[in-house]
Amino acid sequence: MPKAHAADLVNAARIRAGLTWADLAGALGAAPVWTTAALLGQHPMTAAQAGVVVEMLGLGDDVAESLQQQPNRGSDPAVMNDPTIYRLMEAMSVYGPALKALIHEEFGDGIMSAINFKVNLDRRADPDGDRVVITMDGKFLDYRW
Repeated sequence: MPKAHAADLVNAARIRAGLTWADLAGALGAAPVWTTAALLGQHPMTAAQAGVVVEMLGLGDDVAESLQQQPNRGSDPAVMNDPTIYRLMEAMSVYGPALKALIHEEFGDGIMSAINFKVNLDRRADPDGDRVVITMDGKFLDYRW
């Protein structure tokens, strides 16, 4: 089963069951952002993790098998038209060069790994409207030869 199809089945079953992504992450003992990304097809899960999810959602072995497969990471170009994703990409387009310059100034010539990576999402109350707080935590890898 293609991972995109499994993701659609997981999401539909999650909604029917009245569960949140955080509920599923809690059952796995995993971070909510990682869990959501994995269930949407961007990370492989272990057999045990996939088993917990399909049991909670009443899905079959075919979904569990798909959740364990290596993904083709990235996004379908059509997904880039989603307003939230578009704004996240816009923020990276605007601030990416500045963040790169600051990373190089602070750490030296290198990159932030997206392999050894953690990302968290929080909500912060603000009188002008709640704020979305996204924290990216990646290992620095220098370009030493």
